[in-house]
Amino acid sequence: KMSVPDYMQCAEDHQTLLVVVQPIGIVPEESFFRIYKRISAVSQVNVRDSQRVLYIRYRHHYPPENNEWGDFQTHRKVVGLITITDCSSAKDWPQTFEKFHLQKEMYGSTLYDSRLFVFGLQGEIAEQPRTDVAFYPSYDECETVEKRIEDFIESLFIVLESKRLDRATDKSGDKIPLLCVPFEKKDFVGLDTDSRHYKKRCQGRMRKHVGDLCLQAGMLQDSLVHYHMAVELLRSVNDFLWLGAALEGLCSASVIYHYPGGTGGKVGSRRAQGGSLSAEAGNRHRPGKDGISFLFCALTSNGINADTSAEIGRAKNCLSPEDIIDKYKEAISYYGKYKNAGVIELEACVKAVRVLAIQKRSMEASEFLQNAVYINLRQLSEEEKIQRYSILSELYERIGFHRKSAFFKRIAAMQCAAPSIPEPGWRACYKLLLETLPGYSLSLDPKDFSKGTHRGWAAVQMRLLHELVYASRRMGNPALCVRHLSFLLQTMLDFLSDQEKKDVTQSLESYTAKCPGTMEFITLPDGLKLPPVPFTKLPIVR
Repeated sequence: KMSVPDYMQCAEDHQTLLVVVQPIGIVPEESFFRIYKRISAVSQVNVRDSQRVLYIRYRHHYPPENNEWGDFQTHRKVVGLITITDCSSAKDWPQTFEKFHLQKEMYGSTLYDSRLFVFGLQGEIAEQPRTDVAFYPSYDECETVEKRIEDFIESLFIVLESKRLDRATDKSGDKIPLLCVPFEKKDFVGLDTDSRHYKKRCQGRMRKHVGDLCLQAGMLQDSLVHYHMAVELLRSVNDFLWLGAALEGLCSASVIYHYPGGTGGKVGSRRAQGGSLSAEAGNRHRPGKDGISFLFCALTSNGINADTSAEIGRAKNCLSPEDIIDKYKEAISYYGKYKNAGVIELEACVKAVRVLAIQKRSMEASEFLQNAVYINLRQLSEEEKIQRYSILSELYERIGFHRKSAFFKRIAAMQCAAPSIPEPGWRACYKLLLETLPGYSLSLDPKDFSKGTHRGWAAVQMRLLHELVYASRRMGNPALCVRHLSFLLQTMLDFLSDQEKKDVTQSLESYTAKCPGTMEFITLPDGLKLPPVPFTKLPIVR
């Protein structure tokens, strides 16, 4: 069962090839991330002799169980592995190389190719030319890293292209294998493999798979054709899980067509990354590489209509912006039938919300988000809960649901200080609570409350202020407690019951005994300034 959702997934991720970058042995974290940053900048590469572009998604951590869903959606499959290691003496080399092989076995069956970058080893071993290993004297002397990555991506492309052509050419007479997701394998034991129903299921799933490969290989038009055919085949045999995936494939390809800037948030940021560097790299002919050029020409010349896809065909098969959402709804309803597909369903909801946010259809987006909230995954760790609620909050913010966004951010804040965490993060909790204030129409400047009418829900605002006081106390900052309590008393006096007035005043008394209130601004670590609170209303406490 796939258990780790990627809340940052976007529809355009379906066209990416997944490459994992990992350290082997002990590599200083700072050095690793320095190289990782350079590697991940090479995120798109123009394929030589064609109009196609390859997009790469890099991860430095990827759960192997998610990799097992790679046949279901190929962007989940780890196809490339790049390992980084420190090795300074020749006697450590055999062991280092052995570790590289062990690492490869972890993703074993899905890898198209892999590389090992060795830092620190010089001499005879480092001078032998090899394709799978690159030697660099140090982390500061490694100018060719990007060039190596481009070559690596080119080799991934050749494998991808041959797989695509191999699966796309209809070899009549050959039995098409049945692609499965991990939890289905036990259900298919003893099925009649000669029935028409079974054959259609095999064909439909394989069509969908070829659609995925076309999308990754930069052939949008072809992918749309394959997805449409897969939808028809799978619908005819009620193969719902895979029908959902074929529909989602249609959605992804159509989103990529309609929204070339991407749906991930900062407009165009995903595409722009590393573009200039790779475009120039993809277009240049490298000496001694004509073999690859020749092979590529051979592959495309007998492939299914290579890059000649006309706009007319594309527009015909492409879903309209409205249809994209309808098909997402349908796909999600099919995923919902399978409890083991919770992650797939959740991610599809998030992808649909990102598209709806661009389409400015907030109400519909909120329905998808509401669905996402109720999808049950396994028992999540506290960190995962914080991540989940923070992302929900961010998505609600994006569609303009500010109070709902604040609600989830507040849950995330509470999670930071959950009793089960060995060292509760009160600072993180406090910071998140501050971020929820605008959503609850609450400012921390008393001047904003002297204008007559009260904005927002006082009961929720009071609770939030109490939480800020508590978090301040747990952070060991009594001056902050005094400021928030004074503010609570000054701005919420009309809403406090007699008992509450008494409690707040007593708390204030005990805090000011340790740390008297001042009329100075309090500056918080992130630069926010809290204005002083002059009392213009005084509670009468008997």
